[in-house]
This record gives sequence, C-alpha cells and structure tokens, in this order.
Amino acid sequence: MYDLRNVTKRYIKGKETVHALDGIDLTIGDGDRLVIQGPTGGGKSTLLQMLGGLDRPTSGEVVLDGTDLAKLPEARLTRVRSENIGFVFQSFNLIPTLTAQENVETALVPLGVKARDRREQAAEALKSVGLGERLGHLPSELSGGQQQRVAIARALVKKPKVLLADEPTGNLDEGMRDEIMDVLERMWKEHGLTFIMVTHDSAIAKKAQRLATIRKGKITVRENAGA
Repeated sequence: MYDLRNVTKRYIKGKETVHALDGIDLTIGDGDRLVIQGPTGGGKSTLLQMLGGLDRPTSGEVVLDGTDLAKLPEARLTRVRSENIGFVFQSFNLIPTLTAQENVETALVPLGVKARDRREQAAEALKSVGLGERLGHLPSELSGGQQQRVAIARALVKKPKVLLADEPTGNLDEGMRDEIMDVLERMWKEHGLTFIMVTHDSAIAKKAQRLATIRKGKITVRENAGA
C-alpha cells in the first residue's frame, strides 16, 4: 500500500528552518490500522497530509500502490485523492447550506457519478453510519457526533482504499468519542480499508493495531500485541 522512503519536509519560518519531517521511512500494508501520536508541532499532521497527497515532501518518496505521489502532476494527484483516499477531519468540514445527503454527494461529483446514482449512494452511506433518518437535515440541525458521521459517510461513499482521519474525535465528548471510534473501526473492517489516524487521545492509541510516534520530525513505530 504505502512505502515512504527518506521523506523530509522543511519550512522556512523567519530565519529558522523547521524540519517537520526528518528522514521518515514507513511501510503501511493493505488493511493496516495505524494510529499516529506525538506532541503539537511534532509532524504528525504533516505526515498525514503527505499520505493524502495534500502536500508534497521537500525530498523523498511517498509511494502508494507503486506510484510516487510526490512526482505526480497535480491533475493526476487530484484524481488519486478523489478515487482512492477518504478524509475525515476534526472540524467535520461540512458545507453548512447543504443537507447531510448533499454533503455526502459532493464526494461523488468529481468522479462523474450521475445525479440519481449520487443520491442513492449517499443515502446508503448515511444509513450505514446510522443516519438514515437524517438525510434532509442541515449540519446546524445535527449534533457534533452526527456531523462527524456525515463526514465519515462522505469519506467512504466513493469506496476508497484508504481512510485518513485527523483528530476525528477531537471536538467530541468521551461518550461520543467512543461511538465515533466504533463507527470508524466497523467501517475499517467492513470495507477492508487501510485506516490511518492522528490523535492526541491515549485511550484510542492503546487500542491501535500499530502505533507511530512522531517527535521533532522523527518516527518510531511499534506493534500493539493487545489490539
């Protein structure tokens, strides 16, 4: 699935060079569930952006299924993201003027799916995350947990190979956190996804199949035998 080779990302901040990623080597297999932890500014979100093709490394290779994302023209990279990678963010990123169903449909528009098929597939995706009765509701009419379920449905409606989640429970209380994690883990198993998540939550990290820790741009990975 993923093979990262000596990936670096440097930013210029004033007169200082920030090494967000500093020689990252990482392999992530098909169907893996990897949790990424680390202090603020340690590089974890930068790594997730590399995996999602949202940013390019300063140097090194980010290989997904044999293709180096770092070298793709922007049009092809956009296509890879649209077809193969689903994203879930802490802030949900829903369009406030669209209903739950319409928000989910937006993931299918770049793929050229016809309007009728989009509606049907979006409705089915929302049913799969327990929102079959909320298709016509606006984000403002939904709780935080329900909004995150819409975001999960949007990420999965296109049937991606990879699900990337950046602090998906960061805006939720403990009870809702557990519900959303149950949904994400069920989707991971049912869809055979490669699931990669950034979190600050140690309770989530303890249950990870694999745990990557990033500090000052350096990564260590360990297997969690109890997961």
